[in-house]
Amino acid sequence: MIRRVNNRPLGELLMERGIINQSQLDEGLRIQQEKGGLIGEILVDLGFVKEDDIAQALTAQYGFPYLPLGNYDVDLDIASIIPGRVARQYLLVPIDKIGNNLTLAMSNPLNVQAIEDVELLSGCSVQTFVSTSSDIKKAIEKYYKDKE
Repeated sequence: MIRRVNNRPLGELLMERGIINQSQLDEGLRIQQEKGGLIGEILVDLGFVKEDDIAQALTAQYGFPYLPLGNYDVDLDIASIIPGRVARQYLLVPIDKIGNNLTLAMSNPLNVQAIEDVELLSGCSVQTFVSTSSDIKKAIEKYYKDKE
């Protein structure tokens, strides 16, 4: 699948959308430089943006489709394709399988290692959707709570 990539940094896209201002971005970047981490998560922790804002900006930046998981039901047979420990480790949930294509909801769809591991485990080709970390954590709790 070909992705259109917008090379502008996430913070710049959030400013362009009017979600944050320059001083908020500067504070987030300062914290990122001191402590490390993903700028989107830092801005959420600071209360400057909502997780949905980050997910939608990632959609705009990289062309991954956005899927809010709140009202989405995953078939338990689909969920069982990926072990719970892998879902927790990479913060992802399998949401659909058609033929040899497995669709995942991920908070970080740029995590190539996660995608490669899922492809090896499942024997499927992976397609990704962006979802918020909290939506994915709720889905993992729902679909993997009785396993492992």
